[in-house]
Amino acid sequence: MSVEDQDEPTRIEPAPYVAGGAGLGPDDEIDRDAPTQINEPSLSSIRSVRKLLGNRLVEANVISEDELKLSLREQQRAGGKLGEVLERLGFVQHNIISSILAQDAGSEMVDLDHAIIYPEGLDLIPYREAKKRNLIPLAVEGNMLLIAMGNTYDVVAIDAIQRRTGMDVQVVAATPRDVDETIERAYNTTASIEDTIDLLLQGDDEKVLDEGAVSEAPMVRLADQILMLAVRERATDVHIEPDELVVRIRFRVDGTIRQATVIPNVLKLALIAVFKIKSGMDITEKRIPQDGRTSFQVGQRRIDVRVSSLPTKYGENMVLRLLDKGAMTLQLDALDFSRRDRRMVNQTMDSSYGMLIVSGPTGAGKTTTLYSALDCVNALERSVFTLEDPIEYDLPIIRQTQINEEIGLSFAAGLRTLLRQDPDVIMLGEMRDTETAQMAVRAALTGHLVLSTLHANTAIASIPRLLDMGVEPYLLAAAQPLLIGQRLGRRLCDQCRELVTDPQEVLEAHNLPIPANDDFHLYTAKGCSRCGETGYRGRVAFYEVAKVTQSFNEAVINNDTLVLESLARSEGFRSMREDGLRKAMAGMTSVEEVLRVVST
Repeated sequence: MSVEDQDEPTRIEPAPYVAGGAGLGPDDEIDRDAPTQINEPSLSSIRSVRKLLGNRLVEANVISEDELKLSLREQQRAGGKLGEVLERLGFVQHNIISSILAQDAGSEMVDLDHAIIYPEGLDLIPYREAKKRNLIPLAVEGNMLLIAMGNTYDVVAIDAIQRRTGMDVQVVAATPRDVDETIERAYNTTASIEDTIDLLLQGDDEKVLDEGAVSEAPMVRLADQILMLAVRERATDVHIEPDELVVRIRFRVDGTIRQATVIPNVLKLALIAVFKIKSGMDITEKRIPQDGRTSFQVGQRRIDVRVSSLPTKYGENMVLRLLDKGAMTLQLDALDFSRRDRRMVNQTMDSSYGMLIVSGPTGAGKTTTLYSALDCVNALERSVFTLEDPIEYDLPIIRQTQINEEIGLSFAAGLRTLLRQDPDVIMLGEMRDTETAQMAVRAALTGHLVLSTLHANTAIASIPRLLDMGVEPYLLAAAQPLLIGQRLGRRLCDQCRELVTDPQEVLEAHNLPIPANDDFHLYTAKGCSRCGETGYRGRVAFYEVAKVTQSFNEAVINNDTLVLESLARSEGFRSMREDGLRKAMAGMTSVEEVLRVVST
């Protein structure tokens, strides 16, 4: 959500349930003979939701009529619930469906990532029951038990909880995935990593010194526990770093690396071997780098893992990149664009031809921006292709091709072939070389919409970068690309951030401009248990967006970046630093974080 578009959420108080009757989901058939001793939701409201779910999504502009028709045909062919079919086809995120169903049921939709879970509630409902019913107890107040459910229409589950506890039950809604993950986190059912290490060290020392221990259940459990801990900590990368005496396990969370745990050196070879076997790598080869892939389940989510090993002085260093598709919301409206910038992206994506270039360093979120931009394209009515290295997320209906340089399938070779596939929209993972860049610009000039990324420091710097790669200036000017520069910073933890008492003093200390309206606020990081004492939780993007128009032609041909930026500013351009400071004043991040991420 952009800073300008933030609204105060409407709070809907949860309604009490008097249980009884049949358990029903929003897409299930209705048993008309079932007892109806329930207050909310009524069977008529359930029928209404079932009948109108697709129409409600169309009315809310979440899906199109064509997407609904295709989903209904797929449901008729394969069965299942309409919501599941819509999600499987990639037309809608599950949290959107859950939110609409909760609204229709008169339930409040909660974000369990921000919820405080009190232990007295967990004592009332065992782990197995919570898992079976897809619900999590949140709080107890007097004789009232507050629970979050993935399916607020499951009156059988509510009845069972009321009978088990003897308490009045109040229900709020959450996505089934969030409930699943919160159950695992709250009940902490997995034995600790330290307990598993102790168990392994009680065994035969000689056995755990080599790969022979990989078949032992505790060693496999240790590897799984590391992955589960990484997911709970929201890590994007797991670093397994052998040293002289120990093996350090470190996680990259919100862009920074922090130590997670330490493992005795005696377990090093077996642990590395487990991850190699999981990812299809050669456990006997330790002298050369290797790459592999694997995946694992967390609740209803599948998390893909890219694995890389590198020989070092003290053994193989291993890095696991976690690609958590369930945690991503690949929608343009979910990004942190301002209203002006988002409108410019939408206008480009609505065009039948043109170019969109996202620039920034590795790890700046460029691919996420491209995927989110593709969400604006009606893939049912347009032919959409991607060339990627690697394919990070599956995009329904869109044809995705994995680049493989070893067999000659480069970006340039793939694009050359792809142009004979009658494409309307083309996404290139990266413009790496002169041939690819030249072909991409020419494709944009011949009736195609081309999206790609580029390694450049700023949006405007994309122009000299492309000219240096050999793109003809007059062709680049004619293509009139939309240029996006971006960085990722850390988002302030909203549970512990502190208001700065003298915000003007902070800006002056950093030689930053003081807003004309002196009624502004700044926040700083403090640290609490929820954010791992860092003061930050989550990411926030800083953007700059410029559109090359006809007035830019001379400056592009002359490769004059100062004139280019001046022209962009005359059309409302705002730099990444300015965008970041705006977001700092909105309480999304701190001034210190903006200055750390965006140097100028």
